[in-house]
Amino acid sequence: MSRTAQIDRTTGETEVHVGLTLDGTGAGERNTGVGFLDHMLDLLARHGRLDPDVTATGDLKTGAHHTVEDVGICIGKALDEALSDRAGIARYGDARVPMDESRAACAIDISGRGLLVFDATLPQGSIGTFDYELVEEFFRAFAMNAKLTLHVIVETGTNAHHVIEAAFKATARALRAATALDSTERGVPSTKGTLV
Repeated sequence: MSRTAQIDRTTGETEVHVGLTLDGTGAGERNTGVGFLDHMLDLLARHGRLDPDVTATGDLKTGAHHTVEDVGICIGKALDEALSDRAGIARYGDARVPMDESRAACAIDISGRGLLVFDATLPQGSIGTFDYELVEEFFRAFAMNAKLTLHVIVETGTNAHHVIEAAFKATARALRAATALDSTERGVPSTKGTLV
C-alpha cells in the first residue's frame, strides 16, 4: 500500500506545492525561501521517516508568516490525504527529545479532530527571517489540516534554536509512531469506526 499525496495551494500571498510519501527515509527537498523552516522540515522528514518535497514562494518581503502557515496547511492536508481512512494505523504516538540543554515532548492522536496544545515560552526574536512565534503558527496549521490532536510541550531550555529543534524532533518521532501500520489492527482504531 502506497501512502502518498500531492497538495497544491495558491493564494494572493503564497504558492505552495507539497508531495508527501509516508514510510520513507527523509528523502525529498525542502525549498520554502525560509532557511530555518527548511531546516525544521528536514528534521521532521528524517526523524518522522517521511519523504516530503516542499516548494513555496511567498511575499517574504512582509515576513515569513504567510509562507510558514501555508506550508503547515499543505503538509497537514497531505498527511490527511496520505492516511486515507486511517485503517491499520497505530493512531497514537508520543516522544520526548533532548537537544543539548533543551527538552521537548509531543503526544499525537490521529483523531480526525484538529487541535493544538502548545505549551512553550519562547522569547521575542528570530532566526534569520523565521520569527520564534511562527513555531506555534506552523504546528497549529499542520494539526488543524491533518485533523490530528497535537500536544507540544517544551519542558526546559534556554537556547531558542535548541528549543525549537527539540519540539520538531519530538513531533517527528511521535508522528512516526502514530502513523505506523499496526499488523494487529484489523480496521480503523476507533470504537466509532471512523477517524475522518
